[in-house]
Amino acid sequence: MRTTDVVIVGAGPTGLALGVDLARRGVDAVVVEKADGLFPGSRGKGIQPRTMEVLEDLGVLDAILAAGGRYPVGMIWRDGERVGEHRMFDPEEVKEATGNSAFTEPWMVPQWRTQRILFARLEELGARVAFGREAVGLDQDGDGVTVRFADGPDLRARYAVAADGGRSAVRRALGIAMTGETVDPNPVLVSDVTISGLDRDHWHLFPPREEDGDGLMAICPLAGTEEFQLVARFPEGTAVDVSTEGVRKVAAARSHLAPEDITEVRWASDFQPRMALADRFRQGRVFLAGDAAHVHSPAGGQGLNTSVQDAYNLGWKLGAVLTGNAPAALLDTYEEERRPIAADMLGLTAGVHRGEVRRGAATVQLGLGYRESSLSQDTRAARTALRAGDRAPDGTLDGVRLFDAFRGPHWTLVAVGVAAPRVPDTVRVAAGAEQPSYGKGLFLVRPDGYVGWAGDTGDGLDGYLARVGL
Repeated sequence: MRTTDVVIVGAGPTGLALGVDLARRGVDAVVVEKADGLFPGSRGKGIQPRTMEVLEDLGVLDAILAAGGRYPVGMIWRDGERVGEHRMFDPEEVKEATGNSAFTEPWMVPQWRTQRILFARLEELGARVAFGREAVGLDQDGDGVTVRFADGPDLRARYAVAADGGRSAVRRALGIAMTGETVDPNPVLVSDVTISGLDRDHWHLFPPREEDGDGLMAICPLAGTEEFQLVARFPEGTAVDVSTEGVRKVAAARSHLAPEDITEVRWASDFQPRMALADRFRQGRVFLAGDAAHVHSPAGGQGLNTSVQDAYNLGWKLGAVLTGNAPAALLDTYEEERRPIAADMLGLTAGVHRGEVRRGAATVQLGLGYRESSLSQDTRAARTALRAGDRAPDGTLDGVRLFDAFRGPHWTLVAVGVAAPRVPDTVRVAAGAEQPSYGKGLFLVRPDGYVGWAGDTGDGLDGYLARVGL
């Protein structure tokens, strides 16, 4: 039986991001995937500014930037005529919300390209994905987890992570329920197609005619590719035809396009928008992450982003326990921190889907944090706007870009206007006289870029460092 530190079930964005984070920390991790290859469709195509920061730290930013592009302006069509424009979000509102980030707008990258980039990075770090391995069950004891597969030998690990999607076999094997509801009773077709007769400068919107009922259709050019993503909504109870002819038929019925203008259908699927949250994100030595833990409506581009950030939160904690001196209790904070975030994001995506919330400041995810976490400790007498638990903002301190100082699997002590106390060699120090986004004081930044501890002086810092195994 093969043994490893961590087995990650599922090679979607969540599993691959976690694999990358663990590999760069020297953790022996294996990603297993029941399919014979990576997911082929666009599905989640929007990467929010906070996730761009995460991907920069994971070493894939240049590839992500090269693989995608900006969101196009929507072009509204009626009876074959252009009748107006529509912006998916207010660029000024987003720019204001991203003021201390290098990333001032969402970036469009088809999910299949994001996964290929993360997969290449995983291999570059010496890790791998075992394809064609369908997890069907598991057993765990006080020392580890044994994962069973439909074919082939079992796999033994100290910890396991379910990143195998909304129908997670691992979650079901654990008996963890999901509580949720239907966001929209109308089924939706989503397909990656090539088209002649539409420009690639706009997101083409075809509002429903009276005879179509709820038949909205949108065709979006997928940046960095020759493809478009076609999304069409149908009346409740409709059996959606995902065949090539079915896709051509709906495009012709709801636009000025002819069936033959859809020159190729490369991938198609249907779904019913719903939201659901797992009752627990951990059971013993097994963790749930991504869609295995929370299922979103695609509206607002929150699902993939929340999922990658699950991985980013869990990765450094598993690494600290497996390769360092951190107590196993540190892993309890994964569910404590990520489940409330997921619950909030589910409410947000439902609001965007129903038209109650507009994409913008609320969807860039830079304002998310962990102020209520047991890992967040602020000892300052007078607190600034930046608190323990908040995302540590970017900026320059004594000529050094802070995100450059943060990049890597380490903790960072930011000392502004005060002397930095002695810290372990594993903690990087960034010091300077003034940094407006921080104010005066000491700020210990976690490996995932959030302030863990803040103080006016170093009193109490040693105790916090010991608590997290430093």
